[in-house]
Amino acid sequence: MNKLTLVPAPRYLEYIEGQFEISGEGLIVLQGADPQALLPLAQMLRAAFSQQADINWQTAAGSVLTRECRVALMLVPGSIRHEQGYSLAITPQRIDIVANQPAGIFYAVQTLRQMLAQCGASLPALQCRDWPDFAQRGVMLDISRNKVPSMHTLYALVDQLGALKINQLQLYTEHTFAYRNHPRVWAQASPMTGEQILELDAYCRQHFIELVPNQNTFGHLRPWLVQEPYRDLAECPDGCDTHWGHFDEPFSLNPGDPRSLDLVRGMLDELLPHFSSRQVNVGCDETVDLGQGRSRERVAELGAGRVYFEFLMRIYREVKARGRTMQFWGDIIMEHPELAPELPRDVIALEWGYDAGHPFDQHGQKFAAAGVLFYVCPGTSSWNTIAGRTDNALENLRNAALNGLKHGAVGYLNTDWGDNGHWQPLPVSYLGFVYGAGLAWDYQANLEMDVPRALDVHVFQDQSGVMGRLAYDLGNVYQQPGILPHNSSVLFNILQTNPQEIPVHLPNAPREELVERMRSTLERIDGIMQPLPEAVMLRPDADLLRREFAWVADILRHACYRALWALEARQTPEAEPKNLAQQTEALATEFQQVWLARNRPGGLADSLTRMQKIRLSYEQALK
Repeated sequence: MNKLTLVPAPRYLEYIEGQFEISGEGLIVLQGADPQALLPLAQMLRAAFSQQADINWQTAAGSVLTRECRVALMLVPGSIRHEQGYSLAITPQRIDIVANQPAGIFYAVQTLRQMLAQCGASLPALQCRDWPDFAQRGVMLDISRNKVPSMHTLYALVDQLGALKINQLQLYTEHTFAYRNHPRVWAQASPMTGEQILELDAYCRQHFIELVPNQNTFGHLRPWLVQEPYRDLAECPDGCDTHWGHFDEPFSLNPGDPRSLDLVRGMLDELLPHFSSRQVNVGCDETVDLGQGRSRERVAELGAGRVYFEFLMRIYREVKARGRTMQFWGDIIMEHPELAPELPRDVIALEWGYDAGHPFDQHGQKFAAAGVLFYVCPGTSSWNTIAGRTDNALENLRNAALNGLKHGAVGYLNTDWGDNGHWQPLPVSYLGFVYGAGLAWDYQANLEMDVPRALDVHVFQDQSGVMGRLAYDLGNVYQQPGILPHNSSVLFNILQTNPQEIPVHLPNAPREELVERMRSTLERIDGIMQPLPEAVMLRPDADLLRREFAWVADILRHACYRALWALEARQTPEAEPKNLAQQTEALATEFQQVWLARNRPGGLADSLTRMQKIRLSYEQALK
């Protein structure tokens, strides 16, 4: 038979002679001290069997495997090397799954479901032993940069992540939780309510996923600090200078104001009870304005690192008092590594970086040498790109896993951000989710994953083999113009830049060469998208997926035409201002429709405003 495509690929799998046929009468037997915990997993497996054959096997608990037993789910503490590991044995007579705890049984069931999806009612006999490299394997989804997913979208994402053996989910929050004591902050955001978090937490637990609260509590609090009465808590109420440029609005809390800590206390008290997790990510990254405003004298006296550390420790004590373990982004500590040894031994630093060459090796060594628990946190490379950056994402994900293992990272958190309007559709991130899940489970076994094939089989469910390659190749269009900006793509930057500044983003090359590069990019996009109508996806959202990727291609084409307009390549009709304005209107209309298919309306107007600025530039040129 053809080799099965399993994601994550198991650590050890050996085919043996024979087949297991799903037919006739049978029994699924649950063994162990807590068979009740295994019942939902047996039901999940029985549903998968029923899709492949007309059977209705029953489930029972018992210690004796009789002849009618066709599947045995066995909890045997100490039976597998890793607590989350499992053993899966398929013989012509029976399927045996053994694990230390229910999570291991769940992961074995996911492997078996993937086999069933490819083999139907006749499974190959085999022996499989498997366990993860990283005990904590997470995905973080940004729900504060405009997009807050619908509950349907979140449930579907949990289904997908659970099938990939991801066991932690974080929803990055600045202002999109409906704090009852702070309604002004989230009024226009379509936030997650407390009841919805409770429901999502319960759903995650069914899939052995820990829903970890994630609320920034220091920097990145503009949605709070632009509002009254919160502005008075800001480090720089009237704006600040940053490495991204000048901000006209506040960004971080003033760590010297006691009321800032009062605000954080209130956040924690209201947010945390909705989560069963005993961890919380308090953010505290990129406090770029610290020392520019109200803490200037304190920073001049002690240094920015020490002032930051003092406030971080105040937050730590609040988290500790509430019985939680604190996670925080580790970038500021890496700027002041002399402070790392002072960190408490029960915090978790999140070492993040999103370009292929991020120094996970050097930073991981510093955290390890200081005795600090840490995660490695790469990303999907979807944001600031629209189509993703496939090659960058794959290398970034590999780099993080390799050096996380080298330096003893306790977790792997794959991040998916929404900077500058969150224009990329969620399915653009599936590529990074799949490859990251494989590396987090077993780096060596998944290093050479056939990513397009994995996407087709386990995500897009595309029988034609079109969508995986299309998503992979469209994500590499960012390389075609010949310039690779940091953590973004040149085509995205062209879309978000005033016309007169577009040449700044283009390579330093003759105009004729730049025109040719944009035309070659257009040809590349057309070639990639040509097979889209041939895709045969079995997902219920197949039509939406086609629309989303078609829109991605269209707006990338528009970026090329916009560049040609800026380069005054007038012989291209599509690059005339009138036609560009019409394109933008159509793009915005479709963008709104595909947005609302997966996300709530809050944030849409703000995201569309960025697109409307593009159209205005053409209208001004026509005057």
